[in-house]
Amino acid sequence: MKRSVILVLFGLLVSGFAPAAFAQAPEAQAPAGAALPAANAVLFESDEQLRQLAAAGPTILYFHATWCPTCQATMLSFEARWPEVRPGLTLVIADYDAETELKTRYGVTYQNTYVQVAPDLSRIQVWNGGGIEALNERTQF
Repeated sequence: MKRSVILVLFGLLVSGFAPAAFAQAPEAQAPAGAALPAANAVLFESDEQLRQLAAAGPTILYFHATWCPTCQATMLSFEARWPEVRPGLTLVIADYDAETELKTRYGVTYQNTYVQVAPDLSRIQVWNGGGIEALNERTQF
C-alpha cells in the first residue's frame, strides 16, 4: 500500500515535468564539448538497476517517506527547480518505509537521507537534507 502511494505521488510529480521539464535550463547545461545527459529521476526498482545507473554516472539514492513533511517539501522543490540539478546526475527515489534492506545496507536511520552509491553498490557518501543545493554541491562526479 505505501509503495503504491509513493509510486502515485512520484508519478504525478514526474508527469508534471516530463519529458521537457527534466531538460536542463541553459545555465545548468554542461559546458560545450561535454556529453553529460540531463539529470534524471527514477524510482528504485532493484540492485541491478542501481548498479547500471551508478556505472553510467553519479547516482544518489533519496530515502523518501510520503508521511514526512520535509520529504513532501523536498519533492515540491524538485518539481519546481529540477532544471537546476547538475547534468549527469541520477536521483533514485527509494521508499523509506518499504526498502528496509536498503536502509540497513547504507545505515539510513531517518527519512530525507541521500546516499551516493558506487557501481559496486558501496556507499560513497551519506547526507541528510539540503535538497537541490546539496545534490549539486555534494555529489562527486
